[in-house]
Amino acid sequence: MVDIADEHNGATRSTAASAPQLTLREYQRPAARTGNRPAIDGRGPAPVAVPTAESRSTTATRYLLAGSRVALGWIFLWAFIDKAFGLGYANTSANAWINGGSPTKGFLGSAEGPFSGLYHAIAGATGTDVLFMAALLAIGVALLLGIAMRLATAGGALLTVMMWTAVLPPANNPFMDEHLIYAAVLIVLALTGAGNTFGLGRRWAAIPLVRRAAWLK
Repeated sequence: MVDIADEHNGATRSTAASAPQLTLREYQRPAARTGNRPAIDGRGPAPVAVPTAESRSTTATRYLLAGSRVALGWIFLWAFIDKAFGLGYANTSANAWINGGSPTKGFLGSAEGPFSGLYHAIAGATGTDVLFMAALLAIGVALLLGIAMRLATAGGALLTVMMWTAVLPPANNPFMDEHLIYAAVLIVLALTGAGNTFGLGRRWAAIPLVRRAAWLK
């Protein structure tokens, strides 16, 4: 009687003996033209990740958005620092907030256009100064760190649009100025998750409270 097990074992040994044996050097050498490496088990080429033009473009976009986020964050934070301490750039030491100056009186007091009456009424008020400075600080820090992006960008867009209404009509254009551009860029940053690149966006989103309240992200 034919021993089926022996025949099967013999066929297996024969197949294994005829299979191509690859050395470690052959495995490590990239296969020609395909960009793949031959698999050790002989089942086919093992794919090698090759960056595509699309993936490079996506990476560049993420870095560009992160850089824009940091730049805008510094603009808001610097405005707070200069108005609070009067470092001699846009504000002198005598007009610094810590020395009794008002960070809103000059800007809102000179407002023109359809909302000038409202801004003249609140210019220099203690509540207005506190809210304005708190907004600059909170928005600047959040953008720099990449946290609370929805709140930061919404607040920043609202603040810049309000500042736009205080200078209507703009000096060099019938209606468009940099405040509207800032508002648009801030909204784009929120929609594209710009806080995750060079920022703490993912760690912030992992906080239990933030996971439960999406508006805090």
